[in-house]
Amino acid sequence: MKALRRAVRWSFAALVPGELVVVLCVGSGVRIAPGARSAMELVLLALAAAAAVLLFLDHRRHRRDGLAPWPAFLAAVADTVPAPVRRLTAHEVFLSTSFLRWVFRRGPHGVRDGDLPVPYAPGQTAVMYGFLFVCVVETVALAFLIPWPVVHAVTLVLDVWGCYFVVALHASCVVRPHVIGADGSLRLRYGALLDIRVPADRIASVRLDRKFPDGKLAAVDDKGVADLAVAGQTTVTVELTEPVRYVRALGRPAEARTFRFYAEDAAAAVAALRAGGPSAGADGTTGTDRTTRTDRATGTPGCPVTGPAGDR
Repeated sequence: MKALRRAVRWSFAALVPGELVVVLCVGSGVRIAPGARSAMELVLLALAAAAAVLLFLDHRRHRRDGLAPWPAFLAAVADTVPAPVRRLTAHEVFLSTSFLRWVFRRGPHGVRDGDLPVPYAPGQTAVMYGFLFVCVVETVALAFLIPWPVVHAVTLVLDVWGCYFVVALHASCVVRPHVIGADGSLRLRYGALLDIRVPADRIASVRLDRKFPDGKLAAVDDKGVADLAVAGQTTVTVELTEPVRYVRALGRPAEARTFRFYAEDAAAAVAALRAGGPSAGADGTTGTDRTTRTDRATGTPGCPVTGPAGDR
């Protein structure tokens, strides 16, 4: 089984360049011998059949282990499809669904009743539309400057996809804001690239704290701090009682004890986190009034909640 799975994976990897050559030949008007085209189609059909057999066998094995049909299917896909391919495919799907949600104004994703969405996309709107303008200018310029039909077609497709990617990425940031749960938990996101869940019982302190980091998205420094900067800045710092594990944009695992992120209304986000959730202030008190919270790590009350920058 393992040998067959490895053979199918490498065969698909080797087939992609061949398919690309065929597409370029057809686009440039080069005639392909009927025998070569038939052989390519037969190889592709055989690989598809082998992949279907592997998927069926893995699904049946996971069903025998007690999984429900859909989890068994996902586990079978994970056994057959390499992780980088799954991540790239999932990212493209999330981008497309986020773009459609943004176009049809379906509202924020993953925000339930009692949750507080924390937008961050407005902070990068000017930058993203600047990128889009540059992409459009480049697309138009190359359409007039490139004389070779095949190169022109390939470049046009890539440039149009680049324009779509910029718009879809910004749309995913709009419809996938940070979320402060009704239970005081925190969900940090950056579009379809990043999703970090921080349980309420791990939040030790929160404060307004404007920083201008220069590191990569959600990269952890030697102090255990991860930055989710927007337009080069963060406005809220959250310190945890113990580290939280997550997966970065390209699939690399990471672990951070402090998160710094950008919020369009940082004061409201800090107040909601201090209050233990957006619905915790229904008794008339605000997050600013509640200057203490139970130290969830030790169970002792009176652990001070850090105030705005400058208090410590």
